[in-house]
Amino acid sequence: MDNPVPPRAAGPGPRRRDRHGRGMRGPIAPPQVPLAASRAEAFADLVQDSVERLERHWPQLADIDFLVLEVPRLDSPGQTWNDEAVPLGGTIPSREGRPARVIVYRRPVEIRTKGRDERAALVHEVVVEQVAELLGLTPETVDPRYGED
Repeated sequence: MDNPVPPRAAGPGPRRRDRHGRGMRGPIAPPQVPLAASRAEAFADLVQDSVERLERHWPQLADIDFLVLEVPRLDSPGQTWNDEAVPLGGTIPSREGRPARVIVYRRPVEIRTKGRDERAALVHEVVVEQVAELLGLTPETVDPRYGED
């Protein structure tokens, strides 16, 4: 041991290895696994599934934009709501060359549901109600299975 190796000085950058000599660990799950999807992405997928289910019977829905927002805005023109009822969705009619829009609010829907199946059912109900409002129809006309558990 004539030539001892001096310890490496710690630099200002991030540590490349932990104290046990292992490197940075990879992601928990590969990107193609549902575990890797965020809650927002999973919710957007539920909305998209619901829209695709309705588009089979209502081809005019291809001209409508479907959006997912976190929460409803308090200062939206023409929308009033109080503390007792937070909206789960909303519509914006078409105007000035812009297509009509259906909006689903993610956080109010998530708070009211416990599991993925219950969330998917509530998302579909909200989408059906908003499409019915936009088309001037009843929800039962848009989806005959509306309201069934």
